[in-house]
Amino acid sequence: MLTSGLGLTNSVADLWKILVIGWVAFAAMAVGASLGGRATATDPQRLVWGYGLASGAMVTSAAMFLVPQAIGIGGSAGAPQIGGMGIAAGLVVGYSGHVVGHRLTHLDLPIDVTTAQITAHALSAGLIIGLVYGSMPTLGLLLGLAIVSHKGPAGYAAARRLRRNDRPVSALLLPAAGVGITAVPSASLPVPEVAALNAVVFGFAAGIFLHVAMDFLPVCEAGSEIDEVCSLSEESHELLDQLRFHAVGSTVVGATAVVVAWVVLSG
Repeated sequence: MLTSGLGLTNSVADLWKILVIGWVAFAAMAVGASLGGRATATDPQRLVWGYGLASGAMVTSAAMFLVPQAIGIGGSAGAPQIGGMGIAAGLVVGYSGHVVGHRLTHLDLPIDVTTAQITAHALSAGLIIGLVYGSMPTLGLLLGLAIVSHKGPAGYAAARRLRRNDRPVSALLLPAAGVGITAVPSASLPVPEVAALNAVVFGFAAGIFLHVAMDFLPVCEAGSEIDEVCSLSEESHELLDQLRFHAVGSTVVGATAVVVAWVVLSG
């Protein structure tokens, strides 16, 4: 509520988009977590389509809206490679965080690692979304909504894992609100009018979101998250083969939807 009030009273930056993105992220994860917490069984095809649609939309949005901005701003600073360095840094940092986070799941820690990972991801994503929209408020709402489109399937899968570990699904309320918690304050921060710095910011954001998008690409292999969440048996090779076609189809549909929406809104 505090961040909502800050967004509504700030007349300098165009923060209404940030508010919409934050609330959509919260609603998507809350609904996904609620469904995952109440489900007695998981439909593998629905989960694959949820991941595929979200990841396809995220990859396309980052490639269409953030990568060109990073390269273009870097070009205005005299070196488009600056934006490319930001993209590379985002990919490397995103990958490193994912690997370290996975390592923590094998340690006996006094906290729920799944919830901590999702919370950290949501807070950092909100921080980057706020910085990007704060430095360039002319960006459309479509980008932000596509970026948080993975919150629904992520909340569903996380709730299923929490239930299997006999932990309360309500723990996901904080990560559900994480985007809004950090996005509004970071969008209110003054961003220096330095082209090279802005190129790095946009590039880093693009790299992070591309990593997240690729991480959510549905992998239909034994031992994958789809396999784990759906509790498939070792004899489910035929089902996994079928799910691979759904994975490709859902990703293509998610990517196409963003392109179609951009054409309609820009026309």
